[in-house]
Amino acid sequence: MSTRLLLRAVGKARLSSTATRGYATATTRPTPKTTYASRTTTRTSTARASTTAEKSNAATPNDVDIPPEAYSAPPESVPSSSTLQDVSSPPTNASFVPAEFTESVTIGGSPADPNAPDWSKSYFGLSTQPFPREVAETLLAPVDPMDVEMKPDGLIYLPEIKYRRVLNKAFGPGGWGLAPRSETNVGPRVVSREYALVCLGRLVGIARGEQEYFDPNGIPTATEACKSNALMRCCKDLGIASELWDPRFIREFKAKYCIDVFVEDTRTKKKKKLWRRKDQPPFEWPFKE
Repeated sequence: MSTRLLLRAVGKARLSSTATRGYATATTRPTPKTTYASRTTTRTSTARASTTAEKSNAATPNDVDIPPEAYSAPPESVPSSSTLQDVSSPPTNASFVPAEFTESVTIGGSPADPNAPDWSKSYFGLSTQPFPREVAETLLAPVDPMDVEMKPDGLIYLPEIKYRRVLNKAFGPGGWGLAPRSETNVGPRVVSREYALVCLGRLVGIARGEQEYFDPNGIPTATEACKSNALMRCCKDLGIASELWDPRFIREFKAKYCIDVFVEDTRTKKKKKLWRRKDQPPFEWPFKE
């Protein structure tokens, strides 16, 4: 019995010794050998580093004396109070005085007289300065309700002769005029042309007038009506009868001075609604109330 136990103990000891030797063999790795070339490279790099350090030490001497004034910032130059402007004071009125009309630049002078503006392309005098107060009061005067007319479709308007009267009153006859800025464009049913309104030698407005025509023989008349239409549109920039483009004024004017009535077309016996002023006579022909 004792012999068997002894043999078992010896076997376990041998197995333990074999496992230990195998583990040590698996985990132990050979140390790489240092060759002659690697030792030479290491020595060369070390020598170069030491040489560079010596050169840098030689280039920067430690015995240079820097004065303390070099580290101080230069004093700022502050202007005296006499050179400063008082920004709190408002600008003088001289800076807001409009330029004189004679100082305006002429654009597009005519070949015959370079100093005279060519109104077909010139903007001479535009917005250089306002007109005198008495002229402005005439232009901006409220429209007289008795001068306003109404079309059967309900549109109110001021006859073009009324605009001419206002311009004559404000600038005097000959003090204003319409200058064409394009050729007359004759379409299949509409004639149009661009005009410039010039007052006292200054451009004040540009507009294109238009007028329908139904017969080629009526083109000359349509051309004249086109000019009147452009005049009416240019006068909007001067404020003449500006109420006619005010929706509130239009509603109040129609409620106070106009009436809509049913009429019958005497040719087709069809009925429709048309507008007229209350102080105008009833419709007679071809529409009859």
